[in-house]
Amino acid sequence: MAMVGIVVVSHSPELARAAVSLALEMVNGPAPPIEIAAGTSDDRLGTDAAAVAQAIAAADAGEGVAVIMDLGSAVISAELALEFLPRPGIEVRLVPAAFVEGIFAAVISAAGGAQLDAVARDAEEALQAKAAQLGPTEPPADTSVIIARPAVVAKATIVNSDGVHARPAALIVEALASSEAQVTIATERAAPVSARSPTGLMSLGTLPGDVLRIEADGAGAEAAVDRIVALVRDGFGEMRAEPSGTLSTAPVEARGPVPFDELRAQESRLRAQENELRAEESELRAQKDARSQQPLGVSPGRVVGPALRMPDPITEPDPAIRIPEAERPDAIRRLATAADDVAEQLRGRSSAAGTVGQLLQATAAMATDPDLIADASTRILDRGLTPERAMWEAIGSVADTLRGVGSRQAERVADLYDIRSRMVSALTGRAVPGVPDPGHPFILLAVDLAPADAAGLDATSCLAIVTEEGGPTSHTAIIARSLGIPAVAAAQGATAIPDGTLLLVDGSTGEVIKEPTTDQQATAGTPRRPHREEVARPGSTSDGHRVALLANIASHRDASAALECGAEGLGLYRTELSFLDRVEAPSIADQVATYRSVFARFNGRRVVVRTLDAGSDKPLPFLQHAEEPNPALGIRGFRMADVYPALLHDQLLAIKKAAASESAEVWVMAPMITTVDEARSFARVAHDASLGIIGVMIETPAAAMQAEKILAEVDFVSIGTNDLAQYTFAADRHSASLATLNDPWQAGLLRMIEMVATAGAANGKPIGVCGEAAADPLLALVLTGLGISSLSMAPRALAGVGRSLASATLEICRRAAHAACDSDSPASAREAVRGIVNR
Repeated sequence: MAMVGIVVVSHSPELARAAVSLALEMVNGPAPPIEIAAGTSDDRLGTDAAAVAQAIAAADAGEGVAVIMDLGSAVISAELALEFLPRPGIEVRLVPAAFVEGIFAAVISAAGGAQLDAVARDAEEALQAKAAQLGPTEPPADTSVIIARPAVVAKATIVNSDGVHARPAALIVEALASSEAQVTIATERAAPVSARSPTGLMSLGTLPGDVLRIEADGAGAEAAVDRIVALVRDGFGEMRAEPSGTLSTAPVEARGPVPFDELRAQESRLRAQENELRAEESELRAQKDARSQQPLGVSPGRVVGPALRMPDPITEPDPAIRIPEAERPDAIRRLATAADDVAEQLRGRSSAAGTVGQLLQATAAMATDPDLIADASTRILDRGLTPERAMWEAIGSVADTLRGVGSRQAERVADLYDIRSRMVSALTGRAVPGVPDPGHPFILLAVDLAPADAAGLDATSCLAIVTEEGGPTSHTAIIARSLGIPAVAAAQGATAIPDGTLLLVDGSTGEVIKEPTTDQQATAGTPRRPHREEVARPGSTSDGHRVALLANIASHRDASAALECGAEGLGLYRTELSFLDRVEAPSIADQVATYRSVFARFNGRRVVVRTLDAGSDKPLPFLQHAEEPNPALGIRGFRMADVYPALLHDQLLAIKKAAASESAEVWVMAPMITTVDEARSFARVAHDASLGIIGVMIETPAAAMQAEKILAEVDFVSIGTNDLAQYTFAADRHSASLATLNDPWQAGLLRMIEMVATAGAANGKPIGVCGEAAADPLLALVLTGLGISSLSMAPRALAGVGRSLASATLEICRRAAHAACDSDSPASAREAVRGIVNR
């Protein structure tokens, strides 16, 4: 007797086989024909429309076939499979049944001789007996989930500042990886999208205060919804705590019926809030337009070097080519394989720690986005496009959508285009355009950089990045900051600059100067790694006055470069890199290993370790810290220790253990000290950790004016001229339009430095400068004349500063300092000093 056939479509072969095996145990006598279409051809989780089509053909015994599916993309594969059936006339039902219960009911019904429609109906109704037996379940009263049979519905309010961008989208997809539920997410402004589609989620264009409507059905629906609600309420790990240390979360909607009047009132409040946000967004866009797209510094540093443009992007596939119907199923298989290969390449490169790795993982998730693959597959099936052309169009459509939903999502377009280039390359056998290697240091010019390209940059060869698109939150900017590479975004016309053009790039102010003058070049480091004769020697004026020449570094790789450039030691070891790229705080053991890798290179030499300078433009993913209206004036630097004292305690302990294992002369200092009491507090905890030489950074006018009392509490101070300038002149250091106020040649800033140097002389304690000002060879003479005893800078600047010092006596330096402090503008200060030192 012929029976209705059953096809089981699942992402997991193991799950499918187990469910079918259990169902067959319920059958006495002959079983119906059953075929499994599960997993991919290379044994990974996924589904294949062509494999489903073959399974349907194999299961058909003339009575039709019922298809039971697990996850959302399995449904898409099954729908596509109907177009690929190898022979006509097969009657198929795609059954919207719960996966395991549906398989049981379908197998038993088909084995009993039921017709196709009856088998499909029995499978679809399989959950009713369980629901009747269990009865209705009262949910807890303190959650927003509203259970409506058969769907589970929840509402959750966006609390993180950027909504569902790439990384939150990837987190949602990851949270559903083991779930069988079909889940959609919508907002009041946007129609539902699949919660398994990163690009779909990003296209929602969510903002803080938006309410997500999360709906799921199928096995595990409630658990799936709960996971997403938890992610949203947690701000996807991007929220930061209030100063008290408590978490800031969105209001919790009560589960259960809500009175109609209350719903109307809530709707009115949300619409009013939405209107306010829209008005604010319009005002911000108008302000941005008024600035005429001025270049924006997104990663600090000031360098000079030759321009080098990124190669042209991969060419657009021919839209006129069509492939025969018989070849289209194979083209769709090749498309899916290429997507898996590209995702695997990106995941392979995501072994980089923390932030960089997370960004590449998020990009990899977009490469296998089921909605994206389904869109491209439909273009192949319906129009006969080549797979590369289909993917080109599908990604172009998503990119257009993201551009329309706001700047944060628009900055993800470069990531999509990178996926498109890699997909086209994989499908056509062409090489993916990447960062060129000219054999010498360069300044890279591009429209924008994809995460995979930016993550592969080497800071010793790529001196800076200048892009025409992007912004502070673009992946290029995030990765550039993590690698310590200066970067400027929104620099219109950058890629029109010919290769080899000498450029000066300032990643703090956004300046990009073509063919800079000799004086302008003197404010930045040299554009190449020094030859032996250019390596800095111990710093000294021509008459023997010693000024230690130290390096600023952020990692053990920088430490090697510092030694090659002749650094006498380290004046600023920024420890942020050990923290910024972590989703959890690094352990003491991890920190010890990191610090030892630096200390070991400087046996017998000074290494000044700055404790964690978090906050402001350096938020930590693992700290739940509240958004602040002006982060530069908020909880940052040493102030963070009031909120998270264990963080400082663990770091000091790790520094002590690492120092005890090596022979470097380790000094430790705290950033962002503003009062005598803060200096005293840090000195106390550092002494408790048994650390020897203890200092603080002077970065605010308040600290500069109390320098003598602060020095009574510590052994040394180091002046951070970048922040000291911005706080002295009330000028955001990242604002290109205020760059002249942040010029280290400003007399007001030099007077602040003089005040601190005088306090150091009175106390007999060393005063260093570790800001950008120390890298200016001419200004180094002024700082020496003011009484600064050490200058710490980017390694490439050491040789030039050393030569400048060696060319002048201490008396000339003092005269230069006096002239600069008496000048009324940075330009007149430079001119006066040049006249004194004959330059």
